[in-house]
Amino acid sequence: MGYGALCIIPPLVVVVLAILSRTSFEPLLIGCLVGFLLIGYHDHTNVFTDFIGSLYKVMEDESTVWVILVCGLYGSLIGLMVRSGGTLKFGEWALQRLQSKRQGLMGAWVLGLVIFLDDYLSALTVGLSMRKITDAFRVPRSMLAYIVNTTAAPWCVIVPISTWTIFIGNILETSHVAVKGAGLATYWKMIPFVSYGYISVLIIPLFIYGVLPWFGRMKKAEILASTTGQLTTTTFSMSSALDISPFEERKSPKVIYFLLPIIVLLAATLYFNIDALKGVMIAVTFTFLYYIVIKLGSFRQLSETVFSGFNSMVYALAILVMSYVLKDVNDKMGLTQYVLNGVSPYVNRQLLPVLVFGSLSVIAVTTGSSWGLYAVSIPLVVPLANHLGSNVLLNCGAVISAGVFGSNACLYSDATILTAQSTECNNLENGLTQLPYALLAFALSCVAYIIFGYALAL
Repeated sequence: MGYGALCIIPPLVVVVLAILSRTSFEPLLIGCLVGFLLIGYHDHTNVFTDFIGSLYKVMEDESTVWVILVCGLYGSLIGLMVRSGGTLKFGEWALQRLQSKRQGLMGAWVLGLVIFLDDYLSALTVGLSMRKITDAFRVPRSMLAYIVNTTAAPWCVIVPISTWTIFIGNILETSHVAVKGAGLATYWKMIPFVSYGYISVLIIPLFIYGVLPWFGRMKKAEILASTTGQLTTTTFSMSSALDISPFEERKSPKVIYFLLPIIVLLAATLYFNIDALKGVMIAVTFTFLYYIVIKLGSFRQLSETVFSGFNSMVYALAILVMSYVLKDVNDKMGLTQYVLNGVSPYVNRQLLPVLVFGSLSVIAVTTGSSWGLYAVSIPLVVPLANHLGSNVLLNCGAVISAGVFGSNACLYSDATILTAQSTECNNLENGLTQLPYALLAFALSCVAYIIFGYALAL
């Protein structure tokens, strides 16, 4: 016997609790336990035995271990580069010729495009590098935060290689959209369909050059900053997940401390056939030894930074693991088949992409989770798209766009919090000020998915 409508309860619990608690991990955990309670009642099994068994299954999976190692080591590399002072020096070096407010804002945008490997690295680097420069031109912190945040995650999903593309490529493999080892190559074919990513990134210069006027709270903040010099209306009081203090105060930072590890990371990853794990392992090892040789920091400082950087990714990885468990719950309860049977009579293949984007965007904003959303949603959307004859890569692109929109629009997402920290802008002020701009990109993306849906159905 099937579970029927009961299969909707676990993900519904997750969404409702995420809205109420404004957290991600706890709602996922509770949703999983609720699912196993229903399974235990229905099948007469032990709830905790089922839960632990599912957790073992997820943790023993090769793909899970791979993602944990890759993302954790990226955190280690980010921590090393930030504490070296190289990221800050790179920003100063790249932007030393900027001499106007417009140039300063464009500099922040371009720097965000250059640092494409990871949204955390981008948010930290651009925010820390640009803050003093934009302050000199009386740019409100919320405006800088908007540019930083919108050239972090949205850009990471439309470049060929980043932590986001690697992670999603892995999910494409486990969801059988791509064959084993071809997840990243398949993702590259999907990039044109990640509408929110390129729309949100490309409208920034339109605002900077006045083609589109600043409006809402952003406009008020700009007027306040230009007339009074007051760059923020609220007090900044946040602590860093990463230690961003320099290793050695007396040693002047150099651009090469940032550039060389990035070059090694890219070269190693490409050399090993886009193997991100081998690439980042070599990059972390090289960076550690390089900083030791040039006496940038002590062995203990570097070791602690490697672990603290890895630790900065633990919460995101915990969310990811629990989302895999939720996926296992959904599979056991037949959620995919229930959705297929329930939605098919009312959805056509032309409108499926925009409906996927719109509905999952609501979930992403309310949960503050992007990667967890991908792990749960892509395995559901793929069979639905196949069933309706809709383009699979287009619909997967809509899922990716939804997660990035959530990253930008959620007031308590990790991206919003990290951006607020690096720009020293209050988290709530940052979120509320940039929300209308994220909604504008959302609306344009909806139009794009309607056009894609009908064009590819011909």
